[in-house]
Amino acid sequence: MFALFQINYHNQYYSAFGDNTKSENLAKNLWLNKLKQFSAETICGAAEKIIAENDYLPTLHKMLTACRQVGMPKGLPSPRSAYNEACNKPSPKAAQHWSHAAVYLAARDCGWHMLGNEIERKALPLFEEIYLQYCERVLSGETFTIERPKELSEDAAKLASKSHNRSQLKKLQQLMD
Repeated sequence: MFALFQINYHNQYYSAFGDNTKSENLAKNLWLNKLKQFSAETICGAAEKIIAENDYLPTLHKMLTACRQVGMPKGLPSPRSAYNEACNKPSPKAAQHWSHAAVYLAARDCGWHMLGNEIERKALPLFEEIYLQYCERVLSGETFTIERPKELSEDAAKLASKSHNRSQLKKLQQLMD
């Protein structure tokens, strides 16, 4: 990866690291530590993506973002697509078909009310942060499922009797005293 950057961003690379092997080695150690969760193929693919799309030597943050994009498992949508999916699914949410469980879980953790009522400028960054955490867990091999809501029993549809309601009200009054 550093060799690719050195060849493609020659002047910028030497401006950043100079001929100082110590600073280059420190950078390599930092990047290795932060990128160790990704395979070598993902890292090389991300480096090639950055070289094809950017005129400037990338930061570690840009490299991490590119690795997440390149290494994203099949079925996991981009953060923007996941956000749109989460905002547009009808209720009951858990009963819907989701492109990936991580989308549902990120939306749930973000808050259905916020996703439905806040402006995108505020909701999208929060959703994206939570969603990317789930994506990293998926990349590390964790699997997720959506717990379907339990069906209500037939008794749930029955109205409570007046005597039952009165006894419940008395219990509440005793708690308040």
